[in-house]
Amino acid sequence: MNNQEIVQKLWNLCNVLRDDGITYQQYVTELTYLLFLKMMKEQETEDVIPEGYRWSDLLEREGLELKTYYQRLLLDLGSSENEQLRLIYSDASTSIAEPKNLEKIIKSIDALDWYNAKEEGLGNLYEGLLEKNASEKKSGAGQYFTPRVLIDVMVQLIDPKVGERCNDPACGTLGFMIAADQYLKNKTDDYFDLDPQEAKFQKKEAFTGMELVKDTHRLALMNALLHNMEGRLEQGDSLSGNGKWMKNFDVILTNPPFGTKKGGERVSRDDLTFETSNKQLNFLQLIYNALKDDGNARAAVVLPDNVLFESGIGSKIRRDLMNKCNLHTILRLPTGIFYAQGVKTNVLFFTRETTDQDNTKDVWVYDLRTNMSSFGKRNQLTMAHFENFMKAYVAEDRSKIEDERWNMFTREEIAKKDDSLDIGLIADESLSSYENLPDPIESAKEAIEKLQQAMDLLTEVVEELRAVEEDEVVTK
Repeated sequence: MNNQEIVQKLWNLCNVLRDDGITYQQYVTELTYLLFLKMMKEQETEDVIPEGYRWSDLLEREGLELKTYYQRLLLDLGSSENEQLRLIYSDASTSIAEPKNLEKIIKSIDALDWYNAKEEGLGNLYEGLLEKNASEKKSGAGQYFTPRVLIDVMVQLIDPKVGERCNDPACGTLGFMIAADQYLKNKTDDYFDLDPQEAKFQKKEAFTGMELVKDTHRLALMNALLHNMEGRLEQGDSLSGNGKWMKNFDVILTNPPFGTKKGGERVSRDDLTFETSNKQLNFLQLIYNALKDDGNARAAVVLPDNVLFESGIGSKIRRDLMNKCNLHTILRLPTGIFYAQGVKTNVLFFTRETTDQDNTKDVWVYDLRTNMSSFGKRNQLTMAHFENFMKAYVAEDRSKIEDERWNMFTREEIAKKDDSLDIGLIADESLSSYENLPDPIESAKEAIEKLQQAMDLLTEVVEELRAVEEDEVVTK
């Protein structure tokens, strides 16, 4: 049994809990509590868990005794002296009302093919579960889950190096940092090619992040644990003072949350130059200011269209970005790749330079949106869709790339349009059928004339009816 089949079996167990009114998101959180105990046993690292609170202790109990014991386990592990346990089980509680359902889930988990799961990687198994949750529209988890293929493209093009400090200030379940870690592990034989100090840095310091939502942060911690990553992973709001520790990074990879601050309030960070309630514009400021100003630090950031064209403060922030950084590439993403349907997004690639003025000379834009097939759960984005963009991105001479989707705009051209970056979309073939339509003004005139004729006719009919009514009154 491979990991994909195990994930499906784990997911199907959610049906057991329907009568308890448990949501998909609650189910994944509940699974995390149980899988942690099971995976610690499979990895033979149960020594971090106090005796009497381990997987075998769950298996020994049934019915109401099991539920009572499980509730106490969650509470006690949440106040453990072990930091890892305390973070995973912080404020943990069970949503499972029926003891028989809890018992069935525990026994079903225990019966899975854990030998093959370990062979493929427990981290990969857990990520598969998170991806399954995100693809289920009813779970609502798609809001923080970036399609894996897009993450891989961004990581490959940013090309993190051993010894660099990488960060995601809106890390969700830690997908970007795990992909970056795996990218470097593949290049270094799981870090065995490195000296001990370098390997220690990669495990304990190289990858960091921050996540606002507590339950999502819990999933990120579990994900990091199963991928043997121990970098700083905070729970809190990156746009508050709690996020000020994130600075001087070599690489930032992220997909910040969409929308505005609740109630339209301003962020509480005092180190952002421009005040706005737009979350994405604030994250953009946070990101380019958190990069080292050494000419090598770089970022790839997923942002919605409004960041590209919002006027006022938006123009000032884009201008500041293009002054401090070399914004060299924008990828206009297709619609439908995120589970919030209709959201139009882009990836901005930029490098922080050594000065704070005039660093963007021109911007290359690749349109992967116009005239593309519709993407969704049945027609998913694949690496093949990005092949031409990736070739253009890494080309030594970008001007030699012959692709109608690939176009360059000078800084002067952009400045003339209030520094709008809503550029580079090619002609939409779906509109070509309208090219031979009559002139819209003439068509409107004709329509008005026909409407006037109809009203005149209606007036005549009304007058005739009135005349008939008057005749009838006279006759009476």
